[in-house]
Amino acid sequence: MKARLSSASSGLWAEERALHLLQMQNWTLLHQRWCCRYGEIDLLMSKRCGTTFRLLAVEVKGRRRCGPDRWGQAAFNFQKRRRLARTLNCWIAFNPDYAASHLEVVLALVPLPPSDAAVRWLRVPTLES
Repeated sequence: MKARLSSASSGLWAEERALHLLQMQNWTLLHQRWCCRYGEIDLLMSKRCGTTFRLLAVEVKGRRRCGPDRWGQAAFNFQKRRRLARTLNCWIAFNPDYAASHLEVVLALVPLPPSDAAVRWLRVPTLES
């Protein structure tokens, strides 16, 4: 039987699993847990697309089992999405070279050990701040 992770270490474990999967798809890590006054971006990835970059902002939710919050989907409510939009706008203000990049936001629902189920990737509709 596998040992259970603490709450803090389970969040880090989920981020690392999502990061590893994205890097296997040729995404490059720009920032992990980037913070500003509006909030935090769990993972910010980039991938070159011709002469421009694609940006991928990833909100990671690690869960032991599917419960009332549907693996963390319910925790990613309107207020959380709005904070993330403001945080992304703040990041772009500090990194203007990426302002013209295509930005996509996904929610990574990561099953925690002992589960070895697949990570679910949910595309988040365009965010407005």
